[in-house]
Amino acid sequence: MDDLPEPAAVLPHRPPFLFVDELVALSPGERAVGRWHLTGDEAFFAGHFPGRPTLPGVLMAEAVAQVGAIGILTAERYRGRLPLFGGVDKARFRRQVVPGDTLELTVDLGRLSARAGRGHGVATVDGVVACEVDLMFVLADPDALGPV
Repeated sequence: MDDLPEPAAVLPHRPPFLFVDELVALSPGERAVGRWHLTGDEAFFAGHFPGRPTLPGVLMAEAVAQVGAIGILTAERYRGRLPLFGGVDKARFRRQVVPGDTLELTVDLGRLSARAGRGHGVATVDGVVACEVDLMFVLADPDALGPV
């Protein structure tokens, strides 16, 4: 796919909870690769941890999931759906991520049905694994969720 969409054009997330800055590869319904450039200006760094800012692991897993959601939502049959976490398995955090790092986020999607799916994601910094996680998605119909 030559003309990659902006993450905000696909995801329902918005700052400060949009963690994917750019897409670098996409095969709808199969695989997505994105990047998150950490500047150090992100609010969570001030408290996690003062004097030694470190990206929280749960936010790494969320960033991986957002890339997976892009892979799902760009497949024609899932447009307009709302991918929600159904579960997280085998999450492993292997290195600290700090201001100035760029996370490369890769998700290979597994089985996808009309209502749910699975994926395996990896976040790396300079080719070194920072996080690896198996994801389960539930694909909701936003109109069926009721008013917000």
